[in-house]
Amino acid sequence: MNPTAPPEAAAAASAPGPKASATERASTDAPSSASNVEPVDTAQARRDDAQQAAREARASAASATAAQEASVRDKQRASTNTKASLAENLEAATEAEAASTANSQSAATDSPTGRTVPPPAVGMPPAFSDAPDFSKLNAPVAPPPEQAAAPAQPAYLKQSDSAWSVFGRIVAARARQIFDRAGQRITQRTLRIGVSARIFHPEPGAKGLRGKTLQYLEESIAHWVMSRDVLVFMIPTVGHQGMLHPSNIRLRDYAKHLDGLLLQGGADVSPQSYEERTTRPEWPGDRVRDMYELELLHEFVESGKPVLGVCRGCQLINVAFGGTLYGDIATDVPTAGIHVNEKYDQHRHSIRFPDGSTLVNMFPNQREAIVNSIHHQAVKTLGRDLNIEAVSASDGIIEAVRYRKSPFVVGVQWHPEFHRAGGAELLDCTPLLDTFLRVARETRF
Repeated sequence: MNPTAPPEAAAAASAPGPKASATERASTDAPSSASNVEPVDTAQARRDDAQQAAREARASAASATAAQEASVRDKQRASTNTKASLAENLEAATEAEAASTANSQSAATDSPTGRTVPPPAVGMPPAFSDAPDFSKLNAPVAPPPEQAAAPAQPAYLKQSDSAWSVFGRIVAARARQIFDRAGQRITQRTLRIGVSARIFHPEPGAKGLRGKTLQYLEESIAHWVMSRDVLVFMIPTVGHQGMLHPSNIRLRDYAKHLDGLLLQGGADVSPQSYEERTTRPEWPGDRVRDMYELELLHEFVESGKPVLGVCRGCQLINVAFGGTLYGDIATDVPTAGIHVNEKYDQHRHSIRFPDGSTLVNMFPNQREAIVNSIHHQAVKTLGRDLNIEAVSASDGIIEAVRYRKSPFVVGVQWHPEFHRAGGAELLDCTPLLDTFLRVARETRF
């Protein structure tokens, strides 16, 4: 082996080749060969790396500090230059203003007219001479606004409220509003009062209208009811058995759709309707109208609607509940006073309200009154469940009745439609009409 050869060459020469024997290759694994390998200190290497990283970090920090200081110096130099420039501009402007003033004075002196010419307006922009504010250059950046807090629950809500409970209350409130509006529309609807028809029967052998059956109402009775802003409808007889124009309409349909019934005066009640014989052949009464009005009265009473009977209507109410009539007062009660004469509605007499009469409440502080009198029939035997509301002051003839088992079924023997409202002599029957209409409004449903 060459003693001058490098160690790498010596190691290569000493290493067994690929064709070396097994004994030679095994000799390299001997313990004695391990002494030729230098061990590596890994801990020392890590310390060296850490020191190198620290040196690099210090160098980087020093470089950043130097750059920041250089930036500050640049800003200061720029600020100084700006101030110097502003000062130079201010000085130049001052000199220009002084020169302009001198020129103006010279021009004023040289003026041929001798007048002083005002100098031209020379000025600087507003706040031009103010010192600049450099504090805004280094103003701190405003922090971002904080996120708004979640809105608190309204005070009118309960802690136990849920979305469904609130929704339920909203629906209930809306339903109440709808029902209130509907109720107002219904209750404020104009009342509809039905008036029974007078019947004119055809005259034998007559032509034209006199040969026809006519149904009509007296104008004053309609206007009296309409004076309280009420709609009035005449209720005709029904022709469900008619040969020419049969109909399925019944009187109960009128009782269903109207709010009250007024039975107007007219022909006598037939004695056949209360099972008595006719005292005078010239007063047979009107059996056809009796049957029509008795059915009409029955339907309104069954519907709970109010009924007001006038003259004949008062007598019909008594007959409907089983009472009887005097066919002719002068014949049947010779001692009675005069209840009808040729003066017609100008004839009058006095009545009084007995104890327990509801008319006392309608006409307070009045136990007697003056009314017209146009009837020759009158109540004889009082019908069942009827009360006497007024009597004739001179002879005790019944002048008004009331059915106890209904809200308002009242009959008066006089004609209130012929009394002037607010009249000084005759009884003002407006309270009677108002009570009738009030009950009609209360019982309309």
